[in-house]
Amino acid sequence: MKIKSLPVYLLLGAAMLASAIVYSCNNKDGDETTTDINDTSMPGIMRDTSSMPMVNHAEATLTETYADTAIDGIVKFDMDPGGNVTMTLDITIPAKAGKSVAVHIHEHGDCGDSAKMAHGHWNPTNTQHGEWGTANFHRGDIGNVKLNAKGKATLTLTTVLWTLGGASDKNILGKSIIVHGGLDDYTTQPTGNSGTRIGCGVIKQTGSY
Repeated sequence: MKIKSLPVYLLLGAAMLASAIVYSCNNKDGDETTTDINDTSMPGIMRDTSSMPMVNHAEATLTETYADTAIDGIVKFDMDPGGNVTMTLDITIPAKAGKSVAVHIHEHGDCGDSAKMAHGHWNPTNTQHGEWGTANFHRGDIGNVKLNAKGKATLTLTTVLWTLGGASDKNILGKSIIVHGGLDDYTTQPTGNSGTRIGCGVIKQTGSY
């Protein structure tokens, strides 16, 4: 008994139907989707901050952490094409008029729980705390700021130790600026015995190249 061969057009049609069924089963919505492996909303996936693009301007708006010590201030950061970052701090703390307060960059951009969520000084090089520009200091050790008789002060600092974006050992975006109620003694480890955290602000991008 001979079995007749099926016409070629029937074989091709069957193959196309099978392919359509397989695609439909694997893609119920009918649209192909892709997954970004840098999506931080996915459990276990962490974004590589070393590839973050550089920006040329960032700011941190300072607010008080305790109602009895009002603080009004802003800290601006500008990075030039040569890699120099200039910080300009402008702050008013009437309750501290005529005194000095310590200012540091802390490792987390979170001002919650009276700024305790900012954790410790930003110290990517794991060095001892000290005065800026000396043998040992944290990259977050900005130092003491002298307030005038009205409680106002400004401070300017230019450095190549910070960047706005890029490698994590220099990138200050997403960190916090903490204002302490006392002086930094530049000696006590690892905080400088600077006192209560009376002000806080998160460093955020506001410009780009």
